[in-house]
Amino acid sequence: MPSAPTMIDPVWAWQPFSPTANEPWDRTLVAHLFRRAAFGATPSQLEAAVAEAPEAVVDRLLQTAEESSSFRDESDALAATLLSTGEPRQLAAWWAYVMLNTPHPLLERMTLFWHGHFAVSAAKVTDAALLLEQNRTFRRAALGEFRPLVHTVARDPAMLLYLDSATNRKARPNENFARELMELFCLGEGHYSEKDVQELARCFTGWEIKQGKFRFNRFQHDGGEKTLLGRSGVFPDGEAIDWILDQPQAAVFIVGKLYREFVCDEPAPDPQLLQPLADEFRKNDMQIAPVVRRVLTSRLFYSAHSRARKVRSPVDAAIGLLRTFEGTANTHRLAADLQQNGQGLFFPPNVKGWEGGRAWINSATILGRANMAARLVGDEKMRFGGGTLGEYFARHGAVAPDQVVDLAATLLLASPLPAKRRDGLIDVSRNSKDPARRAADVLRALATLPEFQLC
Repeated sequence: MPSAPTMIDPVWAWQPFSPTANEPWDRTLVAHLFRRAAFGATPSQLEAAVAEAPEAVVDRLLQTAEESSSFRDESDALAATLLSTGEPRQLAAWWAYVMLNTPHPLLERMTLFWHGHFAVSAAKVTDAALLLEQNRTFRRAALGEFRPLVHTVARDPAMLLYLDSATNRKARPNENFARELMELFCLGEGHYSEKDVQELARCFTGWEIKQGKFRFNRFQHDGGEKTLLGRSGVFPDGEAIDWILDQPQAAVFIVGKLYREFVCDEPAPDPQLLQPLADEFRKNDMQIAPVVRRVLTSRLFYSAHSRARKVRSPVDAAIGLLRTFEGTANTHRLAADLQQNGQGLFFPPNVKGWEGGRAWINSATILGRANMAARLVGDEKMRFGGGTLGEYFARHGAVAPDQVVDLAATLLLASPLPAKRRDGLIDVSRNSKDPARRAADVLRALATLPEFQLC
């Protein structure tokens, strides 16, 4: 991954991007936006977006008020069918289907973001109904208000089970959720003490689950005075959560996570660079959508500091490939592929979620990604825009070997192909006489390249 300066002028960074002759709003920048915000874009989507203003495209991606009721009904029916098995792994196939077909990909990306942020694994929480309801909670709140989301997660049965908070008793407070609430969910390391953890754990005593629902057991609650982050009180009814969120660091921490999600994996941003986003987050009562909008319309987002500076996750690699070429998939096989490549849906590795960034890449994962891509594009039952992969490429003017390579590279890669690698892919394309095989061979080879691993 190329290096980047750690100091960036915040005033310049968060001003709206305005196309110029030297920095035109073209397919390259549109593809960058869709890779980061929407799992990729089809050639038709790119062409339509180039004709719009950047802000208009982002606003359309953020628009979820008019969610397709037919898709929602279809998704709910599939979830109900898979839920009847009681097997959480079946839910992974449902979520893969939703990611692949949703008319609101940014909403789904943010749902996945919160799943990684408030990580709960089906390896421990085996009740599929609880996991599905938590997933729906993330989707409903994905671009909404952060404060009520934290309150909901604190009472979420899946979270209570995962962090052993369902057995948090007055006589023996369990510190797991209290620690993660401050360290992983709201403030970050170094912004609380061990005493704060102990006092916060007392605030959540008596919070338990009864018949799959949250229940407050007043007989097991410690109603005495606590001292938390410099303030003393009894902190009733989740008031401690609001006090944590009132800390200045909370806004900085959350916008820092959003920065890493959309701008770049590394290096860590200077706090001064994050401060304008944190201020906006506070000004908008911790609304998530305004911060996401500001990032996705900013100069920094479209600059060299951002482009090709994130490592593709397995979800980005697989869902991005399929959505870009309007591909169908056996979502059970797809979910299994994601699991094998380290990003099993509903199965984050621990309470920290997926580490991401460089952790996605090693010699084993490169081979796994290539094999996953080969299965996705090599299955004869697969359809791309209703036809074969060769027909899809031909429909978009890519028939000759160099045209096939250039279309694939334009849609999938965040940086230009070096001439030597482009020539190698053209040779791969020439070796296949069948158009569908030619395109599949190019995509398989492309998935092995370093350039494909970045988005």
